[in-house]
Amino acid sequence: MAAPGVAPLVAAECQALGLTPSAVTPAGVTLTLAPRDLFRLLCWTRCASRVLVRLATFSARDFATLEKRAARVPWGQVVAPGDRVALRVTCRKSRLYHSDAVAERVMRGIQGAVPGVVVDQASADEDDDAREATNRQLIVVRFDRDVCTISADAAGDLLHRRGWRQAVAKAPLRETLAAAMLAAIGWDGTVPLVDPFCGSGTIGIEAALRARRIAPGLARSFAMERWPKADASLFASVRAEARQAIRPSVGVPIVLRDRDAGAMEAARANAERAGVLADLDLAVAPVSALELAALGPAGVVLTNPPYGQRVSGGADLRPLFQRLGTVVREGGPGWQLGLLMPPEPQLPGQTGLGFTSRFATSNGGIPVALLVGQTRR
Repeated sequence: MAAPGVAPLVAAECQALGLTPSAVTPAGVTLTLAPRDLFRLLCWTRCASRVLVRLATFSARDFATLEKRAARVPWGQVVAPGDRVALRVTCRKSRLYHSDAVAERVMRGIQGAVPGVVVDQASADEDDDAREATNRQLIVVRFDRDVCTISADAAGDLLHRRGWRQAVAKAPLRETLAAAMLAAIGWDGTVPLVDPFCGSGTIGIEAALRARRIAPGLARSFAMERWPKADASLFASVRAEARQAIRPSVGVPIVLRDRDAGAMEAARANAERAGVLADLDLAVAPVSALELAALGPAGVVLTNPPYGQRVSGGADLRPLFQRLGTVVREGGPGWQLGLLMPPEPQLPGQTGLGFTSRFATSNGGIPVALLVGQTRR
């Protein structure tokens, strides 16, 4: 699964891992994977939100059929006796439209197949903290036009939770969205990267992890590791390969700036936990203090800037974007500017750059797009 607009970037990640998608939809990417490749994907995907393993797909127009088919699902592959399970059910354009009644029939199927299982129902927008606290296995049940698809979440904790971000500044950016921004703008670690409004440092830290080829899931665990037939030696082998791929340093400047000293403290703490503090240049400073030309003839300024719905406090932000545009233009024609913000022209237009949208998604419930501009030659 991927956030809106991000699925093509997840598909590109899969292809880079040698995994060929069979379908790419707005909701995500479909693949057929052996257990080793599934675990490789969990360890290496930077942009995906979840990885779901499809257990069954069937048509059901009445509850008797649903209960019969749910009893045949191979629950023993993902649930052990005594486990706790969270059911998340959605129904769309189907005769069986009552999610609680659907959950009850699926629950009977699980408990009939695996003794001692405790089943809870999870709401569609439930935060995962409660599920993670008890290591509940999430089962996702979707009814769409009378077709039921039942899947098991192989990740457990949402994939944006890498384990290193504990300190946050205002309006934090999810790690998966920061990674998607880096992928969409094409930053490959060969030119400098600058975030002038870095907050808790998510973009810069994700950039350092990407440049050093540190697998984002290397330091965390996954639900797949708790499945009944889990192969601990397979997981250890994949992690060992990932550790061997790590580069010793980034090799280009990654510059993080923010006027908020508290935000910079958070960024420094997060970078230290992520193991990339030495790869970052962090300082409290305004955007006007940046001198991009000193970093090189080409580079990327990538940021989640303040805007009307995000930490602006009602202030007029046009002068700030004008200064940002001046800084980028003075860097020279080899510099790009990427802004994650609502796709409206007023504030980006203050930079004096022409922008195109690379993808549209949402951030904290606000519709946003990655807008990319470059100094005119």
